[in-house]
Amino acid sequence: MSRWTSVPSVGVGMLATLAGIGALYVGREFFIPIALALLLNALLRPPVRGLERLCIPTMAAAALVVLGLFGGLTAGGFALVDPVRSWVSQLPASLKTAARKLEPARHSLEQVSHATQAVTEPGGTPPAAPAAPAVPPFLAQLFGTTATLIAGLAEVLLLLYLLLASGDLFLRKLVESLPVFRDKRTAVQVTEEVQQAVGRYLGATLLINLGQGVAVGLALWGLGMPHPWLWGGLTVLLEFIPYLGAAGMIGLLAVTAFGQFDRLGFILLVPGTYLVITTLQNNLVSPFVYGQRLRLNPVAVFVGVLFWWYVWGVAGAFLAVPFFATLKIVAEHVEGLAPIATFLGE
Repeated sequence: MSRWTSVPSVGVGMLATLAGIGALYVGREFFIPIALALLLNALLRPPVRGLERLCIPTMAAAALVVLGLFGGLTAGGFALVDPVRSWVSQLPASLKTAARKLEPARHSLEQVSHATQAVTEPGGTPPAAPAAPAVPPFLAQLFGTTATLIAGLAEVLLLLYLLLASGDLFLRKLVESLPVFRDKRTAVQVTEEVQQAVGRYLGATLLINLGQGVAVGLALWGLGMPHPWLWGGLTVLLEFIPYLGAAGMIGLLAVTAFGQFDRLGFILLVPGTYLVITTLQNNLVSPFVYGQRLRLNPVAVFVGVLFWWYVWGVAGAFLAVPFFATLKIVAEHVEGLAPIATFLGE
């Protein structure tokens, strides 16, 4: 009897989950700036506390940190704007050159496909191949429009300043709302661990990506690729997105190499070099830097990245790993969620 009475609760839970996913998808323009601001708050809270120890007021310390972040982003954007503009202007020509060089292989595949269709569907006419887009959809989704990026950045920075300037107000209100002392202590412990874990993850990932970006830039410069430091900068940004970032970089490098070189071996060497560098980094550097605490189930991470990419796009894929790290820490402190912590652990 108890098994049958549990069926409605399971159905209600599934409906609530689907409703939550739908709300996240529909309200992504509202939720994404909040999620990014919370993530940056965990990363930049230690510098604000350091300035507070120097007798600088919290609001002034938060303003200095946010202005420093804005200045760094602005400097990086100005450093990459000319290479990006030049590369984007050459991208259609590179795509046409790549398509021309791959024409024999495509023609052979079409012949095989037509022969197979003639056997399975005699007398049928093969459907026309869709025209290739001028710009890959991955690129359009990644960069979006300038107005959208600027508006989103302004929202994130404003929310980030308010979070940093409020100090530990959120944590104090959370603790005050809990009736049991044990829950208060658990809330403080979980919040501190989440901030430390997320901040350590972002800081370590940034340092790793900077090193990988330098290695990629030097390697591509040695291979004669145009704009090698653009590829280094894109490496720093895209490697924040597990799996998909590296796959996108390999695809972009392959297309550019097809337009730059004629020899097939040299063309394959360009994305192959990136693949070797990112493989060495993922298997040698990352496990040593992250440590056991930040290691997550790679299958769960991959599925989570795909899910959040679908729900929130690039921002969701960027937030996937910090979200799972937070969920793992919370599950470790909540008795009923212990199976989730076990599943998410490596």
